[in-house]
Amino acid sequence: MASVAKEWREIPGRYNLQGTKCENCGKIYFPSRSFCPKCRRDSIGKMTPVKLDRKGFVYTFSVVHEAPDCNNRQKPYAVVMVKTSDDILLSGQLVDVEPENIEIGMPVRAVLRKLDADGPAGIIHYGFKFVPDY
Repeated sequence: MASVAKEWREIPGRYNLQGTKCENCGKIYFPSRSFCPKCRRDSIGKMTPVKLDRKGFVYTFSVVHEAPDCNNRQKPYAVVMVKTSDDILLSGQLVDVEPENIEIGMPVRAVLRKLDADGPAGIIHYGFKFVPDY
C-alpha cells in the first residue's frame, strides 16, 4: 500500500497529466524522469515539465471479465493503451462505452475520476480514465 506522503508527491503528475521533456533530444516521458535514458548525462538539468495532451486514440485494448473485488461491480470492463499526440502510451480503463463498441483507432480523451478509497472514511484515490471523444 502506498504511503500518504507518496500519494501527495505524485498528485501534480497524476492529476495534471504532467511529464518531462528532454531539451537535449526532445523525447517526452510519462511519468516524469529526472534524466533522459537516451541522452543520459547530457540531459541532467535539461529535463523540463510538460503538460501532456489528454486526447489520443486506442492503440490496443483488452476486456476484463474476471476482476479483483474492488472492480467486481464494473465487470466486464475495458483497459486500453492510448497513444497521445505527444507519442506517449498511457494505460487506463475506458469507461462510458460498451466493450463491444471499442475499436482500435477510436478517439478518446483522459478524464479525472475516482479510482478507489481506503475504507469508508479513508483517502480517496483519483486518477485518469479514458472516455470516447467523438
